[in-house]
Amino acid sequence: MSLLIIGTVAFDTVETPYGKVERVLGGSGSYASLAAAYYTKPRLVGVVGEDFPQRYLSLLESRGVDTLGVERAPGKSFFWHGRYETDVNIRETLVTELNVLETFDPKLPGDYADSRFVFLANIDPALQLRVLEQTPGAVLTMADTMNLWIDIARDALEEVLRRAHIILLNDSEARQLCGTPNLITAARRILEKGPRAVIIKKGEHGVMMFTDKAVFSLPAYPLEGVKDPTGAGDAFAGGFIGYLAGADDCTEPAMRRAVVAGTATASLCCEDFSVGRLQSADAGAVAARIAGIADITSVDFAQLARV
Repeated sequence: MSLLIIGTVAFDTVETPYGKVERVLGGSGSYASLAAAYYTKPRLVGVVGEDFPQRYLSLLESRGVDTLGVERAPGKSFFWHGRYETDVNIRETLVTELNVLETFDPKLPGDYADSRFVFLANIDPALQLRVLEQTPGAVLTMADTMNLWIDIARDALEEVLRRAHIILLNDSEARQLCGTPNLITAARRILEKGPRAVIIKKGEHGVMMFTDKAVFSLPAYPLEGVKDPTGAGDAFAGGFIGYLAGADDCTEPAMRRAVVAGTATASLCCEDFSVGRLQSADAGAVAARIAGIADITSVDFAQLARV
């Protein structure tokens, strides 16, 4: 079923203990759409500058991403430069240049407004709201956010929390947003604002999903080598909502399966710089990763019940 993703399409320069790449394809929209493309055909909305090479858009298209909604504007493309420590959970942002993103006003082309599933990747919540206004018929909307918007755009973010069906954020952002060190308390407070579900990303420690009736937790897939974790959270989100859109299913059991689907694509993302692994891995690699997750989380609960 139709899935719309709005996010950044960008240049990244990334330094990790395993190497450095310069001005490669990055951005939340790029990572999320490539991950979602394993399960459905996503429609990508974003903006790039005059300096953005066609080969990067062609790469997205070759993986089944509809790029009609990627606008080319006068000026330079969004650029991010970051450095990771040996512990890749520690990241330093060295440069952020908004460039054409600073004046971006998303206008959905053609039948994009009829998309049944919508992912609002990590962009200004004011832009997220503009997309929500243009997709009133969506059966499922999911919004990501970050600490910057909690600090400088709280009112618009609160409106997104009221209107989106699923809220996605990491553990430190959940604590910051709700003013509590306890993630369960934070998730409950966010649910009280309006969404059906809250997903809290915990990096190498996995993910937790909360609804008003249940809690579901899944560990991250254990990787011996993490080359570049940039975009892993976006790849999780794309795999999650891509699975739901492909299945056309918004039920809680489907969302639990979607957490597994997103965990699989996030783990693949970390195995190479930029979108390299998402570009090269086929459906068989994703299926194998899902099988691996099933294996590491498998336990005979019936046997335990006899103790």
